[in-house]
Amino acid sequence: MSLALDALILVTGWTHVLLAPYTKVEESFNLHAVHDVLMYGVAPSSLPNYDHFVFPGAVPRTFIGSVLLAWMSKPAIYLAASFGLVPSKFELQVIVRLVLASINAIGLCLIRHAVSRRFGRPTGLYYTLITCSQFHVPFWMGRTLPNMLALLPVNLSAYLLIARAPNTLKPSQRSVSASIALLIFSAVVFRAELAALAGALLLQSIYSRHISFWQAFAVGAISTLASIAFTVSVDSYFWGQPYLWPEWHSIYFNVVEGKSADWGTSPAHAYLTSHLPKLLLSALPLSAFAVFSSAPKRLLSLIFPGAVLVSAMSAVGHKEWRFVVYVVPVWNVVAARGMSAMVSQRKSSLFGRLLFLGASGALLANLGATILLTAAGVRNYPGGEAMVILNARANVNTTGVNAHIGNLALQSGASLFTHVHAPPYLAFLAPSPVQWVYDKTDNPPSYAGYTHIVGEEASPPTAGGSAFGFMRKKDAGWAELGHVDAFERWALDLGLLRQGKEGMGMLERAQGVLRLEEKTRLWVLERTVTGK
Repeated sequence: MSLALDALILVTGWTHVLLAPYTKVEESFNLHAVHDVLMYGVAPSSLPNYDHFVFPGAVPRTFIGSVLLAWMSKPAIYLAASFGLVPSKFELQVIVRLVLASINAIGLCLIRHAVSRRFGRPTGLYYTLITCSQFHVPFWMGRTLPNMLALLPVNLSAYLLIARAPNTLKPSQRSVSASIALLIFSAVVFRAELAALAGALLLQSIYSRHISFWQAFAVGAISTLASIAFTVSVDSYFWGQPYLWPEWHSIYFNVVEGKSADWGTSPAHAYLTSHLPKLLLSALPLSAFAVFSSAPKRLLSLIFPGAVLVSAMSAVGHKEWRFVVYVVPVWNVVAARGMSAMVSQRKSSLFGRLLFLGASGALLANLGATILLTAAGVRNYPGGEAMVILNARANVNTTGVNAHIGNLALQSGASLFTHVHAPPYLAFLAPSPVQWVYDKTDNPPSYAGYTHIVGEEASPPTAGGSAFGFMRKKDAGWAELGHVDAFERWALDLGLLRQGKEGMGMLERAQGVLRLEEKTRLWVLERTVTGK
């Protein structure tokens, strides 16, 4: 049973990677850093080829996670290549994402083992079912967001605190020290908001006498200084800047200068009323039930650091679910305790049967929401699908292709791994028989030199054209290779149940009540006459 539950967590993460293999712009820095480490290596002579010197982003990001992920992916890449499973560069992206999903699955499995040991095997089972039936963590655990690179050390920290015998009143000092050190490392290197989680755990541990003040001070100081030294030494090398600490630049840019507000602001209650309900789904009411129905002292100690993180991030104007995603695994533990309490009630009473139905309904609600969210998410990467249409032209257009990739395509899946007909290539990967140019220039002064365009209009862009930079009439010099539809909204048509179209059966009516509507987002164009 234990092995089956671990496999379920792993397969769930892998399934989401395979269903949605493309990536968004938020993932691009780490994904392209992995690409460059794999393709060019890390020697000083290789660094000028790296993508981040051309597209550096608003603030520098650490290379530590990307380098480690690239190195850890190499054995899987070579193994897949030996079986002929790597026909192009794009398969490398899928393998890298599967490796990252596996790494994060290990963290979740460790928490499950700790839960089974401390709270019993049924609670470990419910933890697995809750985790796998949610959307955000399984869908994103294989994506190269900095938050997902930080998720493993955060989950290892939680594992160290939870993993103890049922009758043990407190964790060992060694476990507490290691847990605090992992959170500090994650905050210094990957995501600065984790400082709130580390600080809350540190204060809680001192208050609960799990660690003395001076021990906590020593652990905090040593971990902070060592982590800063590590990231500064690595990232100064890759960015070519002395004494570079990427996360300090992020703090200064987003908090001190307040630039995070440029990406939009949300009300203070947004995490409580919007983001956490979406992240946790039915685990939110289940965790509340657990706190009020069982031993609240043990469970509140698990929730407290995450609650501090949510409160701290609520004071920042710009809010995103990924800033607090770290609380999900631990709060799922509390929710599993709630589900265990509900299922363990005697089924001979009405109250016990209602609780059992409530627990079952919570999982079904999770699955229903996750199916809808996954169906929408899979259809939300038009850039990746457009690159498939473009790259398929290699069968007929063998040379001289100069393709311009537009902004929306770059934001929604057109990564460096989709440049399958352009170097660089790994040594064992046969070069493409054609050599293309994929141009990511933003608003080039002229489009005359391009043979192909992946753009947001059915007509090609022209310098000085319409107010949006596009012609409104079809240009006879271009042909449409294809277009890509992407998710627009879920449409609800209750009237279809009452009165369907002629010839529609009841099952067809029910299936049409909720339908996914799409809108054409990208067009792939090919020049048919020589441009001037």
